Amino acid sequence: MWYFTWVLGLGLAVGFGILNGIWHEFHLPIEDDAEAPGNS
Repeated sequence: MWYFTWVLGLGLAVGFGILNGIWHEFHLPIEDDAEAPGNS
């Protein structure tokens, strides 16, 4: 039964990592996104 804790723990860790990446994408500075197309 110990493997249930591993599956739940790894699932939560992966899910937290994905949510953290999504949160980071939506909280980037707006200035960088606005200036990027104009620089090329």
